[in-house]
Amino acid sequence: MEIEFDVEATMRDGAVLRADVYRPVGDGPWPVLVQRTPYDRRAMLQMFLDPFTAVSRGYILIHQDTRGRFRSEGDWLPFTYEAEDGYDTVRWAASLPGSSGVVGMFGASYTGNTQWAAALAKPPELRAISPGVTWSDPSNGLHFRGGAIELGLNGWWSLTTGAGEIVARAQDPAQAFTALGAAIADFDGLVPDGYWGLPAAELPAVARHGVPDIGVRRALADPAAADGATIAGKHSSVEAAALSTGGWFDIFLQGTLDNHIAMTALGKPSRLIVGPWTHTARAGMAGGVVGEVNFGMASTYPGIAYDELQLDWFDHWLKGVNNGIDAEPPVKIFVMGINQWRSEAEWPPARAVDTPWYLGADATLTPAPPITEQTPDRYLYDPADPVRTRGGNLVMASEYPAGQFDQAATEQRPDVLVYTSEPLADNLEVTGQVRMRLHAATDAPSTDWVVRLCDVDTDGVSRNLCDGIQRIQAVPGEPGQYEIDLWSTSNVFLAGHRIRVQVTSSNFPRWDRNLNTAEPATTAVTIRTAQQTIFHDAARPSHIILPVVPPTP
Repeated sequence: MEIEFDVEATMRDGAVLRADVYRPVGDGPWPVLVQRTPYDRRAMLQMFLDPFTAVSRGYILIHQDTRGRFRSEGDWLPFTYEAEDGYDTVRWAASLPGSSGVVGMFGASYTGNTQWAAALAKPPELRAISPGVTWSDPSNGLHFRGGAIELGLNGWWSLTTGAGEIVARAQDPAQAFTALGAAIADFDGLVPDGYWGLPAAELPAVARHGVPDIGVRRALADPAAADGATIAGKHSSVEAAALSTGGWFDIFLQGTLDNHIAMTALGKPSRLIVGPWTHTARAGMAGGVVGEVNFGMASTYPGIAYDELQLDWFDHWLKGVNNGIDAEPPVKIFVMGINQWRSEAEWPPARAVDTPWYLGADATLTPAPPITEQTPDRYLYDPADPVRTRGGNLVMASEYPAGQFDQAATEQRPDVLVYTSEPLADNLEVTGQVRMRLHAATDAPSTDWVVRLCDVDTDGVSRNLCDGIQRIQAVPGEPGQYEIDLWSTSNVFLAGHRIRVQVTSSNFPRWDRNLNTAEPATTAVTIRTAQQTIFHDAARPSHIILPVVPPTP
């Protein structure tokens, strides 16, 4: 293998982006694989595709710093330049000595988004992409979720990426040392102090350093500013084949699923793989343990290394190898509970049946709707004492890990309503998107509804599967019906287990606190409590909708 460092690519506006190029020894020609990252191309060297494996399979591999990051020129403003720079980079990569003239892209998270952005720009040489754990609609998992701010991600990510900005703009080393030290202190203090800062949309721990945030402030000031991060609704422009990889506990899970759904709806080549992974523990990185649950070594990947799978994908689309990968079922998911991989013809599975389970009196959850009047349940939501985040689809301060965790402490709080089924007589599989139709009222002009689905084992341990939030404007005291999207899961509730639903009004600091005043998140600093009422009677049957997969005959 030969390595060229700091190879320059000049963008259409004259900005020079730098990359390291790994190539087989010889004349080629070879297809080119590109990763464009804001996280330091050398630090990310083996994170998503091992260069030694790729080169040994006959590929030129390129790691490039995105605009304004590390060795690349220009201004760093997240998402703003990725389509144009991606297009120019692909065309440049295709023209390198030894290139066969065809290009693929790989990477995850932000580097997954740089692939979609380039694919939307349609450089003619781009034939295939392999985006992992990345979003589709920034208002559904990146900037916001159900109208609430993705606060945990925003504070952590903005300070992480902002460190380089602070050093770059310093006038001298002493100033850089002082400014960086202040940012590190705020990063370390996110949990005890920083996440609690108000207003949430102008999080003081981030705003005082003058670094770009993930885009929340720009999106609130001008929703059109999120267009650079948006893939949803644009898939018709994509001509590259897409291999999407996601995790049931990844913060961008639904975006990964939605990207695949959109591609297949348009008849475009797409493949989907979803494991029991978090954002940072994917395909062999977790050793089977995610959160407090060991899904087994088989969960790391179904019998094939992740690098080999990607390279098989690229072999087919970039080299024309007839390896059968296009003839395999397009979806492979890990079904939790039974902890098995399964191939599917589509996502979501067409055979799944939306099945309501109803909240009832005495904290019950039943498939039978209520037929009588029932006294509603009430709790007091105090933003000064919110329900703390405990597992889930997270990327935030390390004190809040992602995955499945025992919910005992959460469920003992007086501001968390818990509804539980009887022990199941038989296994019940839930695979697909989960929704909650909640009949509720608040005495505040604005509040949040948070719903969580849990699996309760035979020892009584309740563990989270998926959750969602919906921020509402309300007429105080007036009942309303609200739909909360809990995203998706695949889990078999084993015989003897129970299904549980939590209903509350906060999940902090993952999502910002609704202060119950209806003031904009950019200025709100005043807190008031809210009296919350949850209805579950014949006229107002609150229920969760579970996509139930019938047992195989």
